[in-house]
Amino acid sequence: MTEIVVRWSEPLPAEDRYLKLLDDLERGRYDAYRLEIDQRRFLTGRVLAKTLVAERLGGAAESVRFDATCEDCGKPHGRPRVPGSDLVLSISHSGNLIGLAVADGVPVGLDVETASRKADASLVDYALSLAEREAVAGLSDEERSAAFFIYWTRKEAVMKATGKGLKIPLQSITFSRYDAPAELVTSGDAALDPARTRLADLKAADGHRAAVAALTSDSLSVTEEHWLP
Repeated sequence: MTEIVVRWSEPLPAEDRYLKLLDDLERGRYDAYRLEIDQRRFLTGRVLAKTLVAERLGGAAESVRFDATCEDCGKPHGRPRVPGSDLVLSISHSGNLIGLAVADGVPVGLDVETASRKADASLVDYALSLAEREAVAGLSDEERSAAFFIYWTRKEAVMKATGKGLKIPLQSITFSRYDAPAELVTSGDAALDPARTRLADLKAADGHRAAVAALTSDSLSVTEEHWLP
């Protein structure tokens, strides 16, 4: 059994008690955002991550340091890693919801999207496989958009788990029907083996859709928490 903890939060205010958790590189990234909401989303993701890591490893959140070096370009905007620990983190945000997924020693990916977004025909054709497009054919516009973003969050979650992101063609992977338990059915990319990929649709919060994935053959036990400072 692979255990995953998913912790959710609304954007935190830019208060000293949270800002002091950022190291110099993180503070530089925070300051570089032009919009306040983007600053608060970044801050919230780091606070969630450092708080939960401190709980898991012991010690204070102020002492947690991440290595976010991008494997492609070497800049500090990659997935945050915990030096000397097997904990694996994934952060996602959309609208007024920020989420963190944590697993121990297993690649994990989290995605959340606002449920108010629309999915027109061009987006459906771009992202869904033939089997997935057939599954949403005939649905009303509202039903198609809802089904689409179930597929979309699943795809984003598994791609984040691999670390390859959109380098994996969206149409190369097919999931179980949008109204069935989440399962990777087929994959045309070597980075994703259905036998070693597990995922779950999440409750998240009203007005949002979310999924979490892990690269493992074990079943998942997922705990969702809504964090209040």
